[in-house]
Amino acid sequence: MRRRHGGNLGEMVRAMGRPEQDWLDLSTGINPHPWEAPTPPPATWYQLPDPHDGLVENAAAYYGSDATLPVPGSQSALAMLPWLRGRSRVAVIDPGYSEHAAAWARAGHDVVPLSSPQLSGGAGTAFDVLVVINPNNPDGTYFEPETLLEWRTRIASRGGWMIVDEAFVDTTPQYSLAPQAPLPGLLILRSIGKFFGLAGMRIGFALGPDDLLQPLEEALGPWSVNGPARWLTRNALGDRAWQSAMRSRLQGEGERLGELLARHFGRRVVGTPLFRTVLTPHAAAIHEALAQQGILVRLLDRQDGLRFGLPADEADWRRLETVLADVMAEVTSRA
Repeated sequence: MRRRHGGNLGEMVRAMGRPEQDWLDLSTGINPHPWEAPTPPPATWYQLPDPHDGLVENAAAYYGSDATLPVPGSQSALAMLPWLRGRSRVAVIDPGYSEHAAAWARAGHDVVPLSSPQLSGGAGTAFDVLVVINPNNPDGTYFEPETLLEWRTRIASRGGWMIVDEAFVDTTPQYSLAPQAPLPGLLILRSIGKFFGLAGMRIGFALGPDDLLQPLEEALGPWSVNGPARWLTRNALGDRAWQSAMRSRLQGEGERLGELLARHFGRRVVGTPLFRTVLTPHAAAIHEALAQQGILVRLLDRQDGLRFGLPADEADWRRLETVLADVMAEVTSRA
């Protein structure tokens, strides 16, 4: 069975023969209570996207910075950035979202993985480029903004870049560097898919100084974000009441998930309001046993832990609790 990132739902459906509707997919960390998207106006489908449609203004208000560039998903931006710089020594947080290291390696850069403790000790500032994920995925490590800004100062003084992937920061915006985006050498990636639960739209934002955003915009080309996605995102970013209520809801549900997992795994539970991660030597066996019961979680690349997203409703919570109790009893009895 092919397990890239622990196996996505489509792969598991094909591999195990269980219909998609029978699965409880907790593998993504995407908000299971998405912003309710209205139907876009017909003109968004048959007219070219309008760069003056109000999206950038709403993004500036939401992120606290005018230095924003809409991109067709933060994935597209992180894949393009390595091609906009000459060969460099690049430090990438590890464990972390593995596409960062892969993108820099594909472009011919010298990539060095650094752990969160190594980064906290300042090791990343010796590199030409430092890629940080805040909060980190999958271990949930948070870096204080003041620390990140200190690193940026040291890296930018040598003409280097610090890239901060903030895909999961919307639930804890006090950790975001978005308001500092015009600072030299700082580039921030933001996602609409995680907090707003709109991953299928493939839209995100890059925030940074003009000398970084302009080459990225040129490389992506005109009309890189489609009209319906622009219209929906503009409205989602403007819905402050929903955002406030959802942050409160996700905080509570994240704590509930953490408490549920702690009962089975002890206190080895870390994460964010959108996911919790447990480290266990039995991760692969537990992942397989849960999958046999139709529950999909993320098996970490090193197979030393599992990441659990949030259930969508009470029925899903009950299913997770019941199946997890049975699986843990089975796995620990064999250990």
